[in-house]
Amino acid sequence: MQLKIMPKKKHLPAGRAPLILFLCQVISALEVPLDHGGKAKLLEDLVQPPTITQQSPKDYIIDPRENIVIQCEAKGKPPPSFSWTQNGTHFDIDKDPLVTMKPDSGTLIINIMSEGKAETYEGVYQCTARNERGAAISNNIVVRPSRSPLWTKEKLEPMTLQNGQPLVLPCRPPVGLPPPIIFWMDNSFQRLPQSERVSQGLNGDLYFSNVLPEDTREDYICYARFNHTQTIQQKQPISVKVISVDELNDTIAANLSDTEFYGAKSNRERPPTFLTPEGNASNKEELRGNVLSLECIAEGLPTPVVYWIKEDGTLPINRTFYRNFQKTLQIIQVSEADSGNYQCIAKNALGAIHHTISVTVKAAPYWIMAPQNLVLSPGEDGALICRANGNPKPTISWLSNGVPIEIAPDDPSRKIDGDTIIFSNVQERSSAVYQCNASNEYGYLLANAFVNVLAEPPRILTSANTHYQVIANRPAFLDCAFFGSPLPTIEWFKGAKGNALHEDIYVLHENGTLGIPVPQKESTGTYTCVAKNKLGMAKNEVNLEIKDPTRIIKQPEYAVVQRGSTVSFECKVKHDHTLILTVTWLKDDHELPSDGRFTVDKDQLVVADVGDDDGGTYTCVANTTLDTVSASAVLGVVAPTPTPAPIYDVPDPPFDLELTDQLDKSVQLSWTPGDDNNSPITKFIIEYEDAMHEAGLWHYQTEVPGTQTRAQLKLSPYVNYSFRVMAENSLGRSLPSQPSEQYLTKAAEPDKNPMTVEGLGSEPDNLVITWKPLNGFESNGPGLQYKVSWRQKDGDDEWTSVVVANVSKYIVSGTPTFVPYLIKVQALNDVGFAPEPAAVMGHSGEDLPMVAPRNVHVNVLNGTLAEVHWDPVPLKSIRGHLQGYRIYYWKAQSSSKRNRRHMEKKILIFQGSKTHGMLPGLEPFSHYMLNVRVVNGKGEGPASPDKDFNTPEGVPSAPSALKIVNPTLDSLTLEWDPPRHPNGILTEYTLKYQPINSTHELGPLIDLKIPANKTRWTLKNLNFSTRYKFYFYAQTSAGSGSQITEEAVTTVDEGKMAGILPPDVGAGKAMASRQVDIATQGWFIGLMCAVALLILILLIVCFIRRNKGGKYPVKEKEDAHADPEIQPMKEDDGTFGEYSDAEDHKPLKKGSRTPSDRTVKKEDSDDSLVDYGEGVNGQFNEDGSFIGQYSGKKEKEPAEGNESSEAPSPVNAMNSFV
Repeated sequence: MQLKIMPKKKHLPAGRAPLILFLCQVISALEVPLDHGGKAKLLEDLVQPPTITQQSPKDYIIDPRENIVIQCEAKGKPPPSFSWTQNGTHFDIDKDPLVTMKPDSGTLIINIMSEGKAETYEGVYQCTARNERGAAISNNIVVRPSRSPLWTKEKLEPMTLQNGQPLVLPCRPPVGLPPPIIFWMDNSFQRLPQSERVSQGLNGDLYFSNVLPEDTREDYICYARFNHTQTIQQKQPISVKVISVDELNDTIAANLSDTEFYGAKSNRERPPTFLTPEGNASNKEELRGNVLSLECIAEGLPTPVVYWIKEDGTLPINRTFYRNFQKTLQIIQVSEADSGNYQCIAKNALGAIHHTISVTVKAAPYWIMAPQNLVLSPGEDGALICRANGNPKPTISWLSNGVPIEIAPDDPSRKIDGDTIIFSNVQERSSAVYQCNASNEYGYLLANAFVNVLAEPPRILTSANTHYQVIANRPAFLDCAFFGSPLPTIEWFKGAKGNALHEDIYVLHENGTLGIPVPQKESTGTYTCVAKNKLGMAKNEVNLEIKDPTRIIKQPEYAVVQRGSTVSFECKVKHDHTLILTVTWLKDDHELPSDGRFTVDKDQLVVADVGDDDGGTYTCVANTTLDTVSASAVLGVVAPTPTPAPIYDVPDPPFDLELTDQLDKSVQLSWTPGDDNNSPITKFIIEYEDAMHEAGLWHYQTEVPGTQTRAQLKLSPYVNYSFRVMAENSLGRSLPSQPSEQYLTKAAEPDKNPMTVEGLGSEPDNLVITWKPLNGFESNGPGLQYKVSWRQKDGDDEWTSVVVANVSKYIVSGTPTFVPYLIKVQALNDVGFAPEPAAVMGHSGEDLPMVAPRNVHVNVLNGTLAEVHWDPVPLKSIRGHLQGYRIYYWKAQSSSKRNRRHMEKKILIFQGSKTHGMLPGLEPFSHYMLNVRVVNGKGEGPASPDKDFNTPEGVPSAPSALKIVNPTLDSLTLEWDPPRHPNGILTEYTLKYQPINSTHELGPLIDLKIPANKTRWTLKNLNFSTRYKFYFYAQTSAGSGSQITEEAVTTVDEGKMAGILPPDVGAGKAMASRQVDIATQGWFIGLMCAVALLILILLIVCFIRRNKGGKYPVKEKEDAHADPEIQPMKEDDGTFGEYSDAEDHKPLKKGSRTPSDRTVKKEDSDDSLVDYGEGVNGQFNEDGSFIGQYSGKKEKEPAEGNESSEAPSPVNAMNSFV
């Protein structure tokens, strides 16, 4: 007979025709399974529209430090292709080299770790999976990089409060994505303790209901932890100081009247008031399914307690939790039913206050019935239903293959009726993927459901000849997974001849499974499943085998036994002989204790020496591969007499300490344990005291297990021992026992030698031997001494020894310089010597190196850098540990200069055995000298012969001053000082100038070259009453230097002069001023004549003294002035620049030219030009080098116009001051 699937289960009377059941489809159908496995292989040739199987969350926050992975996986037949939109427009991944798509997948991988920024890819993404049967779309995936911004810098003033006042410490964390987790800690990264009085609010602020003196601290720090990027940001520490009323009054009493006195108001008790929220009522809105968090924090003294009630109902029991010391009420999985008024009540001994929070629960859309996939055959009918709810009610919209259905291609087989699409008489072209979108202001739901129109004959998906084993009288289910379109009918047959299946023992389920509610032995056999539709038929055979059940025929029985006795439980089991049986015993549903007192035999459990902890339920569990049975019995343990409740504490101290087996280097210590106070002793700790060397100081000796009451102790010689014992259990360590009797061990020779033996010389002819002496405990006997031995390492000398006591150093005199020595220090006492010590190596004292480095040569790399090379010094001549080489270098002076006081030498040190080094920071166009010296631990050796070298020329600095004097109607005179750093021989000056009109427009630029020996130049044929701008710079053979700029105006008439701007980085505004030319005034001419006369007299006196061999007191003059090189003439006292006559026929030292604005520029150098002899020509800058051509000959260079050359004689030197 046959059994057929019907739309519903239907029972036919016994004896009637075979039971036939049909399974048909109305609006639901099978989905083509495309997952991996055997069933999928049977359906490889079937087509199916795409289905999104995996996608990134709607709100996708990414880590900006990692590559962005936006997931989109889909299945379909043929496999779907994928495309993406970004912010509503097509996202062409081929144009972005950083974006790739995983093979056979729609998942995007954006490689921002190599280059690019996460912010560039922030936006809304949507994935489309498409094949020939339709297109499925993902949710709108909003991609945003996580952000963990720094705290805004702010200045936090210290807070000073009176004891008892309320306090709120603001946190105000930076806005991050996602929001950070807030917590308060101190500088030691320890969380600040919180209580009913001090707690953290939901906004992160720290609330104090009232402050106490112990709240005073300087490190209240709010931390924000951004979990997404695993970073923690820290707010500046907040300082809080709590003072008492008396302290505050003592501070301000002197400044306040009686009515202004602070008083004890804030320290008095007061009723509660709310710190948050404010007012008597507030509103709260939360979304369905979220956690509703309500908070009330109150201040008051004493600290208030907070209670919560719901005004119009009761709080849900299983979903309500109290946090933060009941200041926060939380309701999880909140729903619309949780809307209403919630009241928090803060109460203390002085009163109560309440606050009402009106809660409204809104809801984002949620499914009532999501649309399901349809597999229809041509000509069938069906429907897609999309029902959702929310608050407010969501709107439903449909899409077809990702396109709004209003603009999608028309399909005559479908009809839209609100949340339902009805299909009638579908054809293959009706296949498509439909999207249902349910949305309101709080969110949206998007579901894909396809309609797949197929014409396929039946297929059985269950593996052929599957073998089922079932226990008799337990339900059996024979699988027959199928597929076909139209949906096939299922028929079941038993046996090869098709035995009838009667409805009283068989049930057929809609998925094709055959159920046998109460199978018996005769149910064993072969069953055939047949699937049919109008396009064909398929069948499959399975085998069913019925096994005997497992039974416990002898169960364990209840037992009550006395403590210390033995009990047994019996458990006999009968089972199907073809199955493997396993019997397990449990105690209180857990494994038996791993204790030797529990023994499991074939059919019974034996428990020996029963204790109170053995009482409980014992269960016998019998297992086979198909079934499990169990039986239990309770064991009760009784005691003869009741016992008092145990007292748990650390052990009592051990006592009765006794020393036995006393030998030279060992003794046996025994003791009696004290009471363990109901916690077993785990170990004993033994300590000793050395009454001879360290009386009163106890040292650790050893420890033994808690089951042991004696110990064999190893002893050292010549120690007066006392011992004590401490017991330890899980609760701690006992007090020490009373000390044992003293035991003095015999003296013996030392068994160790001093440590840290070293040999170093303090002088070239000695060797200082040092060591760490032994302590009294290590001496092993009286008369501790040290035998110090030494000999040269590389010689054949015998050991020299000396015995010393009470010292840790010995000095060997008369040693050769820096010679390696072998050293030994051996301990000895009145009994004998310690073992022979190992020799260590040391060195006698170092002396200064004897030889200078040779073959020193210099390679000048550029104007500021040179490289120095030298040959290493022979090691024997170093006479010490080589530490390196030192290079001394300096700018060379004139060969005739005797005074070297101002010579500035620089030193560079090169560690180790280097034989070359670089000299940085040199000055261009300079003559340098250097020498090299080797350095050891004693000092440095002799210098190598001085080696000189020259640096090449460089570009000069800007002229040090530029002044415009003597303006007339058509001329201007320029005066300047040479560059402070010419860095070479000046070849010429370049002057460029151009007129400036009233609208500040520049005229044509005129270029003029001026000889290098000029310091004054007059420009003629200029326009009257016209402003000119000048650009002036010097040149060497290396190029042009920096320029200096100036502006000036020609006069209007003879009584007007051009105003000159002060120099200001090369430019400024010149204001014409009307002034009198003092050079034409009689009083000024007379004054200048008087000054010239005084200077002439002084020069004559100086020359007379010089001819007589007298010496001008330069030393005293230099000591009296800050700058010994250049002393400008002072107009108020008529004095002028100092000179030196240290050698005959030296020219006067050049004085500083007085600028036209009556100011004097002080030179920067400590060198004096009088140190250079006659006939020596050279260019030097202001730090001690020539700035012009000097000669001792009685010759004058030709002058041009109003210019003057440098003074070659004392008279010219004098003229330079006038």
